[in-house]
Amino acid sequence: MIANTLVVERLVACFNIIPCESVYHWQGRMEDHGEFLLIGKTRKHLMEEIIKTAKSNHSYQTPCIIFLHIVDGNPEYLKWIKEETKD
Repeated sequence: MIANTLVVERLVACFNIIPCESVYHWQGRMEDHGEFLLIGKTRKHLMEEIIKTAKSNHSYQTPCIIFLHIVDGNPEYLKWIKEETKD
């Protein structure tokens, strides 16, 4: 599983894994599939390595990998993310 790989490699501190249904167009066809939404907590400097690792472990040709900026949060939790991911 991609989430396990990224956590073991210390690219992501933690994931929330949420089952969801995705509806989209792909290569001229309408698609409707059950998927999993992974919300990972990490640091900005790891983005490129996360994308590379996720793409090489994903079954989709073009997986959805996006990053949202953490503006602020529980200082202890943010410290934990830093401690659990590599420099």
